[in-house]
Amino acid sequence: MLSEKGKYASATQNRRFVWKEIVWPLILELNDVAFSLEQYQKKRDQICKEKNVTITQTSRGLASLLQKGIILKEDKIYSIHFRLIPYMRLKAECDYATAIHEVRIK
Repeated sequence: MLSEKGKYASATQNRRFVWKEIVWPLILELNDVAFSLEQYQKKRDQICKEKNVTITQTSRGLASLLQKGIILKEDKIYSIHFRLIPYMRLKAECDYATAIHEVRIK
């Protein structure tokens, strides 16, 4: 994947994939703003198998989401940015573009 695209395009694609396929569905499934590392890994393994994606790509995507501030980490617990909580409560679709927009609003 990296050979076909530039470094930044690849990072964005990994971030979008992890958000859409793993993190947001996990948040809605748990109906909680936070999830453990173990819960994430279980969901990640399932999606990687279904979509034929490497764990390396998803780990890069998760790290990138942390760097952008969409996900916050404390010990082994990850949580979503507080501005995304209303979407979770409404069980609304929250794509990556919406998430990054909400996080960037001051």
